Amino acid sequence: MEDNLFSGIGSEAQFEGKVVQTFQKNFVQVQKILDQNKLLINKINQNHESKIPDNLTRNVGLIRELNNNFRRVVDLYVGLSNSFPKSMEEGSSEADSTKSGGRVGQKRIRSNN
Repeated sequence: MEDNLFSGIGSEAQFEGKVVQTFQKNFVQVQKILDQNKLLINKINQNHESKIPDNLTRNVGLIRELNNNFRRVVDLYVGLSNSFPKSMEEGSSEADSTKSGGRVGQKRIRSNN
């Protein structure tokens, strides 16, 4: 019985570790994109202030890249918000499974003797 208790704790910790890793990975990706956006915005501003026709033409492509980056950030956050409830469900069902010794939904029948 104690083995099941401790194995449940271990698998919960592993599960939580995987969830945290996923979130950290996505947040690192978001931060990289946002850092890139900062550079793009600075370049777009420089090009705009220069009023040189070639630089203004380049801004069209830079603004497209900026918009695509915003879409990527939104997609990452949507993915996180969709995966969070699923991971919570998986974690609770995994914890239930380990607490019951892997016998989800089975009841122990007691005799009245």
